[in-house]
Amino acid sequence: MVQSLAVSDNRFYATGKRKSSIARVWLKVGSGNILVNGKKYNEYFKRPVLQLSIEKPFNVVNKNNSYDVMCTVKGGGLTGQAGAVSLGISKALFVLDGTLRKTLKKEKLLTRDSRKVERKKYGQKKARRRFQFSKR
Repeated sequence: MVQSLAVSDNRFYATGKRKSSIARVWLKVGSGNILVNGKKYNEYFKRPVLQLSIEKPFNVVNKNNSYDVMCTVKGGGLTGQAGAVSLGISKALFVLDGTLRKTLKKEKLLTRDSRKVERKKYGQKKARRRFQFSKR
């Protein structure tokens, strides 16, 4: 199931993964500050799509500005990191309050996106793209 634990009485920890990114997320009751690697999330993730991805778990459960998030994320690119942080926040919210499972599961926020980059094969240009065939 969800592998998470409570660090202390008011802090909850969860891990999120996406592509080759890993996010460690700590959640506690607060005023809605989200820090990613020591920066505010809107400074770390400049693209609005990525910011919406991180805010989505809070919007789904109507808990905007009620929890502080501190997370460290490494590996991969910004899209994978945003997905990892979103999954970590969702799992931490579920650990914090088990009744949120149904709403988070309905929006597919507790499911890890297992897609990864396919490896390049020998004799081909890319993973699936072949060299142009020449009859003569």
